[in-house]
Amino acid sequence: MSYVFGISSALLVIIAVVVLLRRNSLRERHAIWWMIAGFLALVAGIFPKTLDWLSELLGITVPINLVFFTSIAILFFVSLQNSSELTKLEEKTRKLAERIAIIEMKKPERKE
Repeated sequence: MSYVFGISSALLVIIAVVVLLRRNSLRERHAIWWMIAGFLALVAGIFPKTLDWLSELLGITVPINLVFFTSIAILFFVSLQNSSELTKLEEKTRKLAERIAIIEMKKPERKE
């Protein structure tokens, strides 16, 4: 039963990302990490022995720790990407505010 829940959740994530992409609510560069997470969860749900094999290969004794590590790593990269985007947007906003201030300083005052 837990495999059905895992597979359903993974499919739900993938479908949600595709719908958001189609509605232009999510950009491709932001969707890539969510798609990776969804596909990894789908593979782990369909082939649960893959998780055991991979954790043994990496020397991780408890396979669920690999799931937690992978999830944290994906969330870290999403956060890093969002921070990078935020920094760029803050810089653009500051430059635009400075340009507007300069333009308004050069305008002659109107008398009413």
